[in-house]
Amino acid sequence: MLPLGAALPYQELGQGCAPRPSGSAASRRTIEECEADAVAGKFPAPPPLVRPKAPEGTPEIRPLDMAKRPRRNRKSPALRAAFQETSISPANFVLPLFIHEGEEDAPIGAMPGCYRLGWRHGLLDEVYKARDVGVNSFVLFPKVPDALKSPTGDEAYNDNGLVPRTIRLLKDKFPDIVIYTDVALDPYSSDGHDGIVREDGVIMNDETVYQLCKQAVSQARAGADVVSPSDMMDGRIGALRSALDAEGFHDVSIMSYTAKYASSFYGPFREALDSNPRFGDKKT
Repeated sequence: MLPLGAALPYQELGQGCAPRPSGSAASRRTIEECEADAVAGKFPAPPPLVRPKAPEGTPEIRPLDMAKRPRRNRKSPALRAAFQETSISPANFVLPLFIHEGEEDAPIGAMPGCYRLGWRHGLLDEVYKARDVGVNSFVLFPKVPDALKSPTGDEAYNDNGLVPRTIRLLKDKFPDIVIYTDVALDPYSSDGHDGIVREDGVIMNDETVYQLCKQAVSQARAGADVVSPSDMMDGRIGALRSALDAEGFHDVSIMSYTAKYASSFYGPFREALDSNPRFGDKKT
């Protein structure tokens, strides 16, 4: 008698639940026959466990004591497809749109092939083309006339300013798109900085955050879906959330998406927005 749990040799099992030879009265066994074989312990012997050999000279070691081995979920194409968290498609992209008050599109020297779009015409054409390839999210960057700039950047929260007007136009033409807005004072500042500059050159943090809150609320009022601070001020995320909620914009999201500092990588954007600092840099 075999020990309890031992597998019977395959040749003693008969056919088990395997298909009958072709030409027999029935090519497959019935469920009842298969269940009867299972109750009787008639199972095919499992194939022997064969571990692939390591190259000659591989050291013999004790396996690392690791309960978490993330490579388990990457060991085959099927597993990777099942567990991957990110798949990139046009729907994941946010297209920057540089806008200005003019009717005609104006080329941006530092960005060959890119333009400041006329907010009435070129802008709409660009959005149409983007939607044709599946892009439905857009972030707005304004080039504000110098005459509207000031040390405190008050134009940033003008409800009839360039950005709010553009938001309303886009939402009227394309109600289902997602509009992100840049929250920062540098496009509106006569100093070109992201905050209010004190006479000794210091950026005034809390006073700037107050202005940013007014800017974000103005953008939300126009129909922005996501306000996106790039100003680098301390404490602005919590302040923006409180300001938006206080005005009833609980569903407007916040995406803090960049820290510009003095990076040369942001240089083309500064040219596009005409927002280079008039003095100093943005390291603080």
